[in-house]
Amino acid sequence: MARQIDRKLRLTATAVGAVARKDLAAAFRRVNAKTSFDVGRADKWLQGRAAPRERQVYDDWAKVLDLEKPGSWIADCDLDEFVDEIAQRHGRSRAELLDSLATSTHANARQGPGLSLVGTFVCYSYAWSPYFRGRMIRGELSVGAEFGPNRLSVSYGEVLPTGRMQLDGAMTVDKRALRVEVSDATGVAQFVNFCLFPATPPASVLGGLMCGTALIGPDAQPSVSRVVMVRLPQASRRLQSIDAYVPSQASLAEDLTGLGLRIDDLAAADACLTAFLSGGGRGFDQVPAVAYRAMVDLFDRGWLNYAASAA
Repeated sequence: MARQIDRKLRLTATAVGAVARKDLAAAFRRVNAKTSFDVGRADKWLQGRAAPRERQVYDDWAKVLDLEKPGSWIADCDLDEFVDEIAQRHGRSRAELLDSLATSTHANARQGPGLSLVGTFVCYSYAWSPYFRGRMIRGELSVGAEFGPNRLSVSYGEVLPTGRMQLDGAMTVDKRALRVEVSDATGVAQFVNFCLFPATPPASVLGGLMCGTALIGPDAQPSVSRVVMVRLPQASRRLQSIDAYVPSQASLAEDLTGLGLRIDDLAAADACLTAFLSGGGRGFDQVPAVAYRAMVDLFDRGWLNYAASAA
């Protein structure tokens, strides 16, 4: 399955000095005059609406970047591996490449004045598996470039005992909710849907409900839980490798600081997150707006304070 092609293409453009799509297409033509990479197709690929299906495109891509790896590696590797490889191959710093990616992606994914959802969020919810009942589970939501009116590309992952689960899909933004639908590569093995409160600037935290079926267990049980998504200052390699199941009695606030988020009052953050995640019952769950607003107020203040100090 081709992964995060839009971001990899943007990084490639930076690495080879391609300013516009036509420059990137020209780079492909230089290595293969008959390449099927063209501006029209590149437009869809850069927006995350599609991915190249022809193996030759990936082989040409490897030549464009002068990689000593097959084209299939570009399709299959994760974004961190891709960044590390081209940084080493082209003598660019990892930070520079990631900054260029953030800049280009933000320019293509604004949802309104001052509001951008592009970035990495760490997600917390109660586990659906009967083997981990009562445990908190940690996931990663990556929000990428816009590929349609009020639609953003997203990927959701968890590091499970059975291996990493990677689901891809889209986020739809409207006045009443954020809706996220993700699935596995086959589109039949695993679906997860999120219904979230509408985001407000600076979108430091999102919250709502997630539903799907339990993946680890004797039965594919329909399940629903509350979910909190806290924005991280930058993508975390640790988040992509640590066990998804949070240790029992662990502090979520301390977990967040371990992922790079600065929090002034750990106790207040823990209390707020626990209050939001632990509601519901009696066969019905509807998240009170007041619980969400309390969480937004806490995380927005911290986000804005540290954003101002870093400016």
